[in-house]
Amino acid sequence: MKIHKNLSLKSLNTFGIEATAAIYAALESEKDIMDYLDKYGLKTDSTFILGGGSNVLFTRDFNGVVLHIKLKGIKIIDEDDDYVYVKAMAGEEWDDLVKYAVNKGYGGLENLSLIPGSVGAAPIQNIGAYGVEQKDHFFSLEAISIRDQQKKVFNKQDCHFRYRDSVFKNEQAKKYIITSVTYRLDKKPVINTEYGGIQEEFKRMNIKKPGIKDVSEAVRNIRNRKLPDPEKTGNAGSFFKNPVVTEEKYEKLIQRFPEIVSFKLNNDYYKLAAGWLIEHSDWKGKAIGHAAVHKNQALVLVNLGRAKGSEVVHLARMIRMSVEKKYGIELDYEVNIL
Repeated sequence: MKIHKNLSLKSLNTFGIEATAAIYAALESEKDIMDYLDKYGLKTDSTFILGGGSNVLFTRDFNGVVLHIKLKGIKIIDEDDDYVYVKAMAGEEWDDLVKYAVNKGYGGLENLSLIPGSVGAAPIQNIGAYGVEQKDHFFSLEAISIRDQQKKVFNKQDCHFRYRDSVFKNEQAKKYIITSVTYRLDKKPVINTEYGGIQEEFKRMNIKKPGIKDVSEAVRNIRNRKLPDPEKTGNAGSFFKNPVVTEEKYEKLIQRFPEIVSFKLNNDYYKLAAGWLIEHSDWKGKAIGHAAVHKNQALVLVNLGRAKGSEVVHLARMIRMSVEKKYGIELDYEVNIL
């Protein structure tokens, strides 16, 4: 366990925002977590659990404790004729897990290629992209109780997964530290290519009989064209959630805005493309101070180099006001703002 005082967090958040943690602890094993909780305890109102730093925006110095979960390791723990069960520790980079699965021919995560962040954060946010969410192949996770340091296993039903949501953002928020996640992957993959321009990318790639490696490559190509590289341009990926509206609300919107981009859900609701709403509210490529809306994807807010977190928040609020005024829809943040 490594503990530091007044540590800069600039290199530990993909927005590249300068902020300082009063106390920073790097926890590299379950024993580190147990020892820390046993020795220091954890005040949830003054502690932030950091994973890959890809879903957080610091607006000020953090006058508390940042616990950086850095547990590493990926391994197969079980398999049968149809499935393989892959356990990844919470500190692994999500895309390293995707690469591991794809390279071994295990299907299920390939549409989630190149999503930044850690494995431990994936179920909290229920990350998703290109027609797939991590819950689709989630099997279980292990976590340590902050209250009594007991280990607990959560199955899929326990996690209450919803769109960009889970029990860990609601009733179990700040009660557990996730240490590992296990996914049930397909030995006989069924690929999903019906979303986000994957078919068009196959045509560019001259792929006629795609496998999971082709899907992963296509997704990477699309994301690299549309989205900024956090190592070059600070960002946290999608800043806003795609709003979900009732069928009644959707019908009223489509009468006024027939070109609105939407996706029918498996009930009487529609998911709207937040990026489309932002772009057609005339924000794409625009900047306020050192914060801007990305020129290729309006869903992404970027740090032009010297942005403060407060500048990004101001830009986000202006965007929300514009979208609500034009469409009557209030956008929710996907990023955790501190």
